[in-house]
Amino acid sequence: MRAIQQDRYGGPEVLRLTEVPDPEPIPTEVLVRIVAAGVNPIDGKTRSGGGFAPVVGPPPFIPGWDLSGVVAETGYGVTRFRPGDEVYGLAFFPRRAGTYAEYISVPSRQLARKPATVGHVPAAALPLVGLTAWQLVEAADVQPGQRVLIHAAAGGVGHLAVQIAKARGAYVIGTARTERHAFLRELGADETVDYTTIRFEDAVDQVDVVVDLVGGDTRVRSLDLLGRGGLLIPVPRGEPDPTGPAARRGIRVLPIIVEPDHVGLAGLAAMVDAGALRVSVTATRPLAEAADVHRAMEAGGAVGKTVLVVDPALAG
Repeated sequence: MRAIQQDRYGGPEVLRLTEVPDPEPIPTEVLVRIVAAGVNPIDGKTRSGGGFAPVVGPPPFIPGWDLSGVVAETGYGVTRFRPGDEVYGLAFFPRRAGTYAEYISVPSRQLARKPATVGHVPAAALPLVGLTAWQLVEAADVQPGQRVLIHAAAGGVGHLAVQIAKARGAYVIGTARTERHAFLRELGADETVDYTTIRFEDAVDQVDVVVDLVGGDTRVRSLDLLGRGGLLIPVPRGEPDPTGPAARRGIRVLPIIVEPDHVGLAGLAAMVDAGALRVSVTATRPLAEAADVHRAMEAGGAVGKTVLVVDPALAG
């Protein structure tokens, strides 16, 4: 099969189109013919030797965790799918997966049926960012009327967290540049703040939950908006660690890393099919141009996701 592989850590230039053996499903696994593969910032960090490179292991490996495609074969014991079913999922995260390829063999319970109302391209953009948003809102146990502040609300995870928190009845505040405020309002945000022109802590009243998708100084300053019993969810790993200062103020800190979850995937698909959730796809590129996609992603500035089209005939 065709696949994008890297044989060393480095910049986007290490991503090369090559031929590798087809995978074979073991018991409990499903062989999926990949139609489209989502690209995420963590892909680039891992490619360069950061991110989850220690978990993925040394090159050579095929990058990628997001996929949407068609079941080609099922391993012994699989009961949830049959050949021909359209599925999508987050494969093996954060372990080595390899969705920048024509086929992958993945445990059946890391997949769900693709949303019926959208094609494979938007479905492939959804798993990692969608499950991150789903799981953080679920972990926060967001309730109707609660005030939720989401930093980087127009980004991949943020724009989905806005919609999911809003669907649970929250009052949602999002930080983003002014040119993205109309987009956030369309998604249901109640307030928007341009963090480049005003300190967000000066523009926002006290909230119940802060979702920090930025890190750094933003994480520490967000504590000023939370009262005793408030909750900070820091999604990016790394410094600073807010646990100590938060504990002294009676604020809870709940770090999250997304996990494969077929129940969450089914919930996301149901929201998409009900018209309550949409994922923003900025661009599509053919599989062979994965290196260019990584270059563009690392240049920054994009709203939404870029998706690699592996099988144009089925992409729709």
